[in-house]
Amino acid sequence: MHLGTKHLLKALKGSIGHCKNCSRYCPTSAVRLYHQRKPQIFLFGRYFRNAPGSHGDIHPQRFFSYKDCVKLEQENWRSCSANYTDITKRIKQRLEALDKKHSSQLSNPVIRFEKYIYFEENGCIFRSKLGEVDEGHMEVLLRAEELPFHDSLIQRIRISPDHKYMAAGIKRANSEECACIVVKLNALSKVECIVPNVFSFEWATHEILFYTVQKNLQCHDVYLFDFSKNYCELVYTEQDARYFVDVYRTKDKSLLTINSNSKTTSEVWLIDCCHPFRSPSLVQKRTEGIIYHVEHRNHELYILTTYGEPYGYKLMKVPVDSHGLENWLPIYTVKEKTKLIDLEMFKDHCIAFLKFRGQLHLDIISLVSTSIRSVTLPAWACSLELEPLPEHTTSSACYFWLSSPVQPPICFEYSLVENNLIQHTEQEVPITVNCNTVRLEAKSKDETWVPITVFHKANSLELHRKPLLIHVYGAYGIDLNMSFKPENLMLIEDDWILAYCHVRGGGELGLEWHRDGCVMKKHNGIQDFKACIKLLHQMGYSQPMLTAVISLSAGGVLAGALYNNCPHLIRAMVLQAPFLDVLNTMLDPDLPLTIEEQEEWGNPLADAACKEYIKSYCPYQNIRTQCQRDDVALLPKRLDIPDLEYEGHNPSQVCSECYPAVFITVSENDQRVPLAGLLRYIKKLRKAAQDNAEANSTNEKGLHMPNIILDIQPGGSHCAPSWEECLNQVATQLAFLYSELGLAKRE
Repeated sequence: MHLGTKHLLKALKGSIGHCKNCSRYCPTSAVRLYHQRKPQIFLFGRYFRNAPGSHGDIHPQRFFSYKDCVKLEQENWRSCSANYTDITKRIKQRLEALDKKHSSQLSNPVIRFEKYIYFEENGCIFRSKLGEVDEGHMEVLLRAEELPFHDSLIQRIRISPDHKYMAAGIKRANSEECACIVVKLNALSKVECIVPNVFSFEWATHEILFYTVQKNLQCHDVYLFDFSKNYCELVYTEQDARYFVDVYRTKDKSLLTINSNSKTTSEVWLIDCCHPFRSPSLVQKRTEGIIYHVEHRNHELYILTTYGEPYGYKLMKVPVDSHGLENWLPIYTVKEKTKLIDLEMFKDHCIAFLKFRGQLHLDIISLVSTSIRSVTLPAWACSLELEPLPEHTTSSACYFWLSSPVQPPICFEYSLVENNLIQHTEQEVPITVNCNTVRLEAKSKDETWVPITVFHKANSLELHRKPLLIHVYGAYGIDLNMSFKPENLMLIEDDWILAYCHVRGGGELGLEWHRDGCVMKKHNGIQDFKACIKLLHQMGYSQPMLTAVISLSAGGVLAGALYNNCPHLIRAMVLQAPFLDVLNTMLDPDLPLTIEEQEEWGNPLADAACKEYIKSYCPYQNIRTQCQRDDVALLPKRLDIPDLEYEGHNPSQVCSECYPAVFITVSENDQRVPLAGLLRYIKKLRKAAQDNAEANSTNEKGLHMPNIILDIQPGGSHCAPSWEECLNQVATQLAFLYSELGLAKRE
């Protein structure tokens, strides 16, 4: 039961950049275990935020001219960017070299389907017979010039059972617009039709395709298209705005499931692939708080669900003919505080991919005897990605890729027959030789222990003098992205320390970890983040004047809250398409995602207490002039570390008299984080920083104003739409950090 949407994109090309791996919308990932492959432009579920609105306590748009503000910010960035040109160029050259070095070790991901393999390269889709994968035997199925959009991305491929049709999901690089291209696979393949606004799709028979239509970032309708009769029919409509619909075909190809998921509740309808025109049958009526997903084997349904105690995922089975909730029989339970990364169904086995206390492992469940055996994966591994669409009946092995922020993906095979683990990708230099991995736990305000993963150069001395880059997300039950990125190798080479804070609201410790950081418990994640930074400094990992934070999308809530409440802990911050105006967004029901996201942020429209709670942490709402002179005393107790004079920066001056520097990148037409809200945020933040500088200035010294920069990119993608644009953004953002931390000359 592979519950992930797979993508055929270049394995390393999609991994450059902290934002690149987190930039494609996957609407059901907060409920469905969507897998995140480093090759993706990708994933995280509807945590991609919708628009900051003009309701509540914020000045509406009429108080400023939108076009004038955009123009001013663009002019401001053009003026500021000259300061970063040289270092940006040098960083980009280094990243390109790292990409070239490590991309040569990787091959394109492929889909194995019966006697063929399908793969993507340079925007084209190819097919070869197994054992004949060479240039002379490759068949071109779809060429880049046949795609409906310029700079399109191939996101999904589905092959009809008789191999006569291929459906390919195509997304425009710089917008949310998507389409499904259906290709008839004759001797000379040709495009049969293009269906616009399609999110998910599956073949039920040789010529019948089911698909969902996406409108305003939502999917509520499922259609059937019969290519033999050129006939289209509406099959299912979801009426509740909180739910998002997708379609999935079971691994044995016998059933197609219509999955309607909210953040906390789900409902599944079945379609018999032998009788696709019959009305869908309901597996179990939705029950508030119960998530479930369905696979099929030997006339039984295998159901992954949160139903029952303890709270968390369980695998159950039930006969197809009597699939009521009362008949669900548990066969496997995920242990407490364990993250279920993915679940894969084979003919007689099911493999659960798990993470516990930062360690990845497999549980292999026999579907015949229900026995379980466990396999521990290499200790360095932080991220796992399955091979796309492994065969259900013929596979005796499971293939997957392991990586870490500083380790390029390595292919592993687990043999179900021999019960052993085999590494397929040769590794020239073991990761442990060049980089140390340290796992820590910080005690939060309520005494909850919060995991931190730290990377730094092996044998590095005087860590308190090294720059520290902290990653945080903490929302939607999504793990902090820890797949490989070439820029991390560059940073380690330059003696940076990388820290990943796995705060509540994310999914690193299972479903309960998410539940303890959402709705009326959002302050937990904020307190967790603060505790992590304090512990890092106390243990001698850098110090405030050399500390930077990086985050994206909903992670901007935690980063923005830290910026307002504890600016003395950091020197600079980089945010990618950040969500900074929670209250106004959740007060605007006309925005496409507001209603369905009430399960993550609460409903301030109906609950006054919820409104006040959101207001208490919302980054925009809490911008204020800060008198920082007394905050030096609030710095965390550290080891006996002398203050540093670092390229003209005095730490007490930097940490006590001004806000940290901020660099925000956003797309001009981003539908999830529209520009208008960020313009208001920047304007208000600059005013507070100006007031703060004036309050702390003397006649001898001029005003000390932090750099607060908004980089407005063209287009409408949530994050960088292409590898080249992502490379440019990452190089610019790192140039900003090197400059702000006084490292530009060193670089």
